[in-house]
Amino acid sequence: MKVFETKVRVRYAETDRMGYCYYGNFAAYFEVARVEALRELGVTYRQLEDDGVILPVLDYQIRYFKPALYDEVLTIKTIIEKVDGARVHFSYITFNDKGEELNKATTTLVFVDAKKNRPMNPPKQLGDLLHSVTNIQG
Repeated sequence: MKVFETKVRVRYAETDRMGYCYYGNFAAYFEVARVEALRELGVTYRQLEDDGVILPVLDYQIRYFKPALYDEVLTIKTIIEKVDGARVHFSYITFNDKGEELNKATTTLVFVDAKKNRPMNPPKQLGDLLHSVTNIQG
């Protein structure tokens, strides 16, 4: 299992009146973390899209424990849990700059052929790469 780490700073515009990071921002933070994890593996979303593969989100779940605050640097630990046919499952844990766990989340994305708008298995080379870093191979 490989754990990827991404840092994100909570910006003022992302907070509510209490100075808490608005909960909806975490979907965008996890997208940043996911894109950077793939980039670390040598895969970019741009290249996937140029090759006719898109990755829409099928499922997103999150559980919050503590709020993220304005100007904190968050560390998002991302794990590619499983590749299951056309689906790839990610998990995330967010920590504040004190090392406190703020939330846990998962996303499931689907490989889709952009021209046919139909689910597809990942391209072989990418599938092999993803399987090499997953917890469970489906």
